Amino acid sequence: MTAVLFDFSGTLFRVESTETWLRGALAEAGVELGETELAETARALEAMGALAGGMDPTWLPEDVASVWGVRDKSAELHRAAYTGLSRQVQLPDDRLHDILYDRHMAPAAWVPYPDSAEVLRTLRERGVGVGVVSNVGWDIRPVFREHGLDPYVDTYVLSYEHGVQKPDPRLFAVACAALDADPRDVVMVGDNRRADGGAAALGCAVHFVDHLPAAQRPDGLRPVLDLVGTAPRSNDSGPRTDE
Repeated sequence: MTAVLFDFSGTLFRVESTETWLRGALAEAGVELGETELAETARALEAMGALAGGMDPTWLPEDVASVWGVRDKSAELHRAAYTGLSRQVQLPDDRLHDILYDRHMAPAAWVPYPDSAEVLRTLRERGVGVGVVSNVGWDIRPVFREHGLDPYVDTYVLSYEHGVQKPDPRLFAVACAALDADPRDVVMVGDNRRADGGAAALGCAVHFVDHLPAAQRPDGLRPVLDLVGTAPRSNDSGPRTDE
């Protein structure tokens, strides 16, 4: 393998908890909630899937359903989708809907998985190209810079910048071309079987990881090093490639 493509959310990084997200927005707005009300509001926002990178919505209101499937094709659609979800929850200040959306884009709202730096650094040291291919409505590069991972990424292919979202193979093709890599020599690593599995249409190998809180997945990316031949094979019996 000459290159590895990674998904962003749930693969290399995990977003903060819904409660921490809400607390930060309330502090920014100068609004106070009692602990019981705060916990109830956080649960309601989580059930609505209002935090991008968090849980999926349990249901979609009509005005959001019309844009949900294409939300990652532009910054405007992404904001409309997620603020539309948060507006289904009563908040003490209407400004909070936009503050919440803006907060989820802050580098501080994201934490890398424990082995992200190790895996990316090892790939770079071994001369393996690295790309990030993400369905997203905003620029994630500052997140990588803030956490010191940007030096290990050769190219970013973000859906909103191309008007195309995974699983459309065109997005993966852009990344392979940027890395000057034959798709048959590329591994796509992600947490979503439908979206990330789209790379298989080009001939890429696909490897899936579990979308878990960072503390619960300390070494989920390390098998990637085995796949590309940059580390001795381990006895890990977990799944390696898509079926």
